Amino acid sequence: MAANEVPSETPSEVRGEARGETRRRASRYVVPVAVAGVAAATIGLVPALAAAGDPDLPEITAQQLIEKIAGSETQTLSGTFKVSTDLGLPALGGLASGLGGLGGGASSSTADPAQKLTELASGTHTLRLAADGPERQKLTLLDGSDEYSLIHNGDDVWAYDSKSNEVFHEKGASEGHAPEESGKKELPATPKELADEVLKAAGDTTSITVDGTAKVAGRDAYQLVIKPKQAGSTVASVKIAVDAANGTPLKFTLSSVEGGKPVVDAGFTKVDFARPDASVFAFEAPKGAKVTEGAAEEAGKPEKLPENFEKEFGKDFEKGFEDFGKGLNVIGEGWTTIAKLDTGAPAPKTEDAPKEFQGLLDSFGDEVTGKFGSGTLFKTKLVNALLTDDGKVYVGAVTKDALVDAANAGK
Repeated sequence: MAANEVPSETPSEVRGEARGETRRRASRYVVPVAVAGVAAATIGLVPALAAAGDPDLPEITAQQLIEKIAGSETQTLSGTFKVSTDLGLPALGGLASGLGGLGGGASSSTADPAQKLTELASGTHTLRLAADGPERQKLTLLDGSDEYSLIHNGDDVWAYDSKSNEVFHEKGASEGHAPEESGKKELPATPKELADEVLKAAGDTTSITVDGTAKVAGRDAYQLVIKPKQAGSTVASVKIAVDAANGTPLKFTLSSVEGGKPVVDAGFTKVDFARPDASVFAFEAPKGAKVTEGAAEEAGKPEKLPENFEKEFGKDFEKGFEDFGKGLNVIGEGWTTIAKLDTGAPAPKTEDAPKEFQGLLDSFGDEVTGKFGSGTLFKTKLVNALLTDDGKVYVGAVTKDALVDAANAGK
């Protein structure tokens, strides 16, 4: 099928506003994928084990496909998918475990999701998913004969690590989700209105095309492709496969201009949209397992805060944020946006960093020079950062040359 191109919005709007309107629907089937992601905006679902031969489907425009996604009523599913992440970084496993104790409030349990799910930041992993609306989801990470399960069932979140026989439990998972405040800008009421808003907000920085079809986990799908029109971005393209029948995203590929493996590949190998049995989300700690309670219990928190605490804390926070903002500038727009921060202090040296960081910093940091002087470029396949020796920081999903140019222009 020939590509049908329409102008689209900026990347933040594609990933933000469009997803915002359909949060109540979309979260029911993409929450496990979001958990598996390194960052909301940097993770994709790609075709794993796509069948040979692309399906012959009726042609559809990008706007119509966006409407299909927005109008999806999918609330239940179960399936298996693979996630493969390649940020161009060295293995993070040792670093993650080494940093586990740096946060004083962090749980010591090996089943704590905050520690366990960092493994998904690199390598290839197989996961099983199940979802039954916004109140029940289950994700199981398979690692050889060992399994790690994360279960949300109503007000409870349970995590179980079979290797260590440890359980992590947190109560009150559904609390604190108040209804949307009145007075906020009203979101589009229909899928068509949402699609219209997405496309109307598009600038000259992005294009959306419908580029062919695919078979994913036995399902017919359209392929939605998002590409920057600007030179200098590290993003080559974002490709989303959308179920032709129900509008559910089945795969998503984020590719770098460096080529090679995509930054993240994750794709359903099996998927079933029937409602999972309630027993799938039931959990009881195995006999002899160590159970750690999460911070949601707020153990040890004072029942009453000191007088004027909120007022005084608000002042300090506001001043700190204001001071931080004075040194922060945004350069460019769209896919080539660069954040510049002037710390006002000389850059720290690698040898002064904690041992857990030194090898990592040396492995992906390069010395660079220019009109700005000298500094260190910390590089990945997606996000790069330039730290100059005089304390300025330039960060963005842009190439090395784009960062150096920005630093030269800012000198």
